[in-house]
Amino acid sequence: MALTLYVDSTRWRAHHKHILEQFPGIVPVCKGNGYGFGHERIAEEATRFGSDMLAVGTTYEAARIKDWFSGDLLVLTPFRRGEEPVPLPDRVIRSVSSVDGVRALVGARVMIEVMSSMKRHGVTRNDLQALGSAIDDVRLEGFAIHLPLDRTDGTDAVEEVIAWMDTLRGARMPLHTMYVSHLKAEELARLSQQFPQTNFRARIGTRLWLGDHDATQYRGTVLDVTRVAKGERFGYRQQKAASDGWLVVAAGGTSHGVGLEAPKALHGVMPRAKGVARAGLATVNRNLSPFVHDGKQRWFAEPPHMQVSILFVPGDAAEPRVGEEMVAHLRHTTTQYDRLVEH
Repeated sequence: MALTLYVDSTRWRAHHKHILEQFPGIVPVCKGNGYGFGHERIAEEATRFGSDMLAVGTTYEAARIKDWFSGDLLVLTPFRRGEEPVPLPDRVIRSVSSVDGVRALVGARVMIEVMSSMKRHGVTRNDLQALGSAIDDVRLEGFAIHLPLDRTDGTDAVEEVIAWMDTLRGARMPLHTMYVSHLKAEELARLSQQFPQTNFRARIGTRLWLGDHDATQYRGTVLDVTRVAKGERFGYRQQKAASDGWLVVAAGGTSHGVGLEAPKALHGVMPRAKGVARAGLATVNRNLSPFVHDGKQRWFAEPPHMQVSILFVPGDAAEPRVGEEMVAHLRHTTTQYDRLVEH
């Protein structure tokens, strides 16, 4: 009895093929929990479609994935002087976002991140003179720019990359390879046309692995069903049932990531109003679960336990049955499944 991730492998791989066709030279990303699939599975898929490079989040992830992927491994978290050393093979490329970082990695393979409008990390235009002498002591794999997802000010992503390309070229930096993130296929094509001597490689994770929502589905097994009457007490906190119905114990709890939710950026009146409504309901212990029964998402009867969730299904719905599975709308990047089933 488990929380299961079902994968329609044919559909999932057809989506991979579509993305690979749109982004030649793609660098697939495998970080965190492997976008819900696990590091080993993502490494296997990247190998299957012939990728020569896999991007990972940290050196610790690189140390684990190196045994599952034989190509180059690009560590996305920038190197910092004084970080804990992790034994890694020579095929690992380190991201660097400072001149000091470049100087500390003599002889290493490095990719230099430039500061974008994200304002997260990267070398600045003022760093380029000092960077010019520092890169002679490393094996430079290329430059990279990480772009924002939304551009509310109406600026153009391609123009931002072009501005950096012109700046780097003016500083006489080698521009054989530029790694980019969050560009559309047509935007990447524009850049390739304008700079034919540069190999633009898109680093893609979410769009590649999770771009076809209908290719995957989480389901939690119903473990127990108990009839309750209005006013009857139940659970750890002995709350009263709001009406007649059933308490349903479903596989999937906090250890799986059920009940976890990343903060969202809300734009517009309606999303904000819904956010206020959800917050208001939570103050009276009304929290909508990710589990679906009889066509509707059901409420948590109480906060999810470690490995199961207790749901309340009202009496006017179809009676839940032990052994059946409930679809669960879960975020892949925060979910740990018990088993993966391909069909």
